[in-house]
Amino acid sequence: MRITTIFTRAALLALLVTPLSSMAASSFDKAVKEATAEIDKAKAAGFEWRDSRKLLEKAAKAEKSGKHDEAMKLVAKAKKQGQLAVTQAHDQKNAGPH
Repeated sequence: MRITTIFTRAALLALLVTPLSSMAASSFDKAVKEATAEIDKAKAAGFEWRDSRKLLEKAAKAEKSGKHDEAMKLVAKAKKQGQLAVTQAHDQKNAGPH
């Protein structure tokens, strides 16, 4: 009877944890897609920043290592760099010597 209780609890725990890890992975994947889209916009404008894609690589390694919070921070930073690069491209569109 005792072994059955242990297995039942282990099975329930596995069922509860699996959706959480899946949700984390899907939120990470969605965030990476959004960041990549912003970086691609910056590239199309000719203003992609040097480290933006490197941040995504670091984020992927962190996610693979189980450091979800760190990975999400890196993805957010990469996305922000993409957005800032697009703003920079817009602001400097007519830049030239004075």
